[in-house]
Amino acid sequence: MATKKVVKKVKKVVKPVLKKKVKPVLKKKAKPAAKKAERYACSVCGLIVAVDQACGCAHVHKLICCSKVMKKK
Repeated sequence: MATKKVVKKVKKVVKPVLKKKVKPVLKKKAKPAAKKAERYACSVCGLIVAVDQACGCAHVHKLICCSKVMKKK
């Protein structure tokens, strides 16, 4: 005769999930693009770039010379 094993049923305890108040993520405003007549200079070689026409993009373009970002003059 086969013996029967008694299996205990385990109930899973479900904890209530607390909803946290989430702060809305604020988008950073884009910096204005280079304006007409702005000048940028390279700190390594001394090259100067003058902006003739603004592109009108929403994001900023970085002018790079000698592997470094050019600074406003």
